[in-house]
Amino acid sequence: MHRVFWMDDTTPRSRAFATAELGEALAFAESLRRLRQEGGAVSFVTIATEDPAHVGQGGVADPAADYDWVKRRPPPRRRST
Repeated sequence: MHRVFWMDDTTPRSRAFATAELGEALAFAESLRRLRQEGGAVSFVTIATEDPAHVGQGGVADPAADYDWVKRRPPPRRRST
């Protein structure tokens, strides 16, 4: 899924596009940028993509209680000079 975000004067707006519609989302974002260059009241044009097949939760969270982290490499040895 893709979503184009922009500000129309002072109002935040967005428009969703299906996963297969990346070209359309990019073209829409470009049309908003063009409108801005022509003096339109458009700002903060950006596009975000969400992978529907993403595994797990996004962001950062505390590890599960049963998570057991182990360092796999020994610490670097200091050289004697």
